[in-house]
Amino acid sequence: MERVQINQDLSFSRIIQGLWRLNEWPLSDEGLLSLIEKCLELGITTFDHADIYGGYQNEALFGKALALKPSIREKIELVTKCGIKLVSKARPEHKIKHYDTSKEHIMMSVENSLRNLEADYLDVLLIHRPDPFIDPGEVAEAFTRLNEAGKVKHFGVSNFTPSQFEMLNSYLPFPLVTNQIEISVSQLQPFQDGTIDQCLQKRVAPMAWSPLAGGAIFSGEDEKSVRIKKALQEVGEELGIAEIDKIMLAWLLLHPAKIMPIIGSGKMERIKAAAESLQIALTRQQWFKIWIASTGKDVA
Repeated sequence: MERVQINQDLSFSRIIQGLWRLNEWPLSDEGLLSLIEKCLELGITTFDHADIYGGYQNEALFGKALALKPSIREKIELVTKCGIKLVSKARPEHKIKHYDTSKEHIMMSVENSLRNLEADYLDVLLIHRPDPFIDPGEVAEAFTRLNEAGKVKHFGVSNFTPSQFEMLNSYLPFPLVTNQIEISVSQLQPFQDGTIDQCLQKRVAPMAWSPLAGGAIFSGEDEKSVRIKKALQEVGEELGIAEIDKIMLAWLLLHPAKIMPIIGSGKMERIKAAAESLQIALTRQQWFKIWIASTGKDVA
């Protein structure tokens, strides 16, 4: 599988396996290990987590599977996120959902993630959401200490605007390596608000969450979803491809920003389909046909 060179020391698989819904998949520890190994066979080596996924359960579920075959750790890239505090039975001290990007919370979250994942280090840690109460100096201190201790190799953000990305980046002794954003044929905002422009400027490849638009295109009856689905089907017919999810991913993969879609499925047939989308080459006109269907108007 194609790989994206994140920086001199780090590369990701172009398709990333997401673990947001891991606790909902009907998998034993052995079954999850098998899924991880099948992902590796496809060339998918990057796995995306967050401390809060599954109500603070999913990292530990993944760690149990990883512990069955520890040698796999050196074959994968572990990404996780912190900064959101959920109201949860697992965190009874949280009275309201809020953000916490304090030095203490970042460092505690990393220790928890390492313990739950049964890992010695994280390849990348992301701040999960922009925090209006962020102290970038504290974040920088936490990142530096974690890096110097060998617990986190690289750092990035998720859902940050260009100005938020630039603000935090300016405090760090090393550059942020990615911005994980919502982007799909239905969610074009990153193309329009300067986020993709910044990624291209800084040579930062973005990770794309919800690259299939949360499934809305498949069953949505609103005007926009119907337009997009029709365009995807027409492009698929031109290419001899019936599965519109492959066309949706191929549309993202074609872009020069090296967008890396995160696939949040526990079904191998869906993961294989995502990998196969790398072989689809849309023309520029087909790409714009889908863009126009999404915006609802011709380009000026």
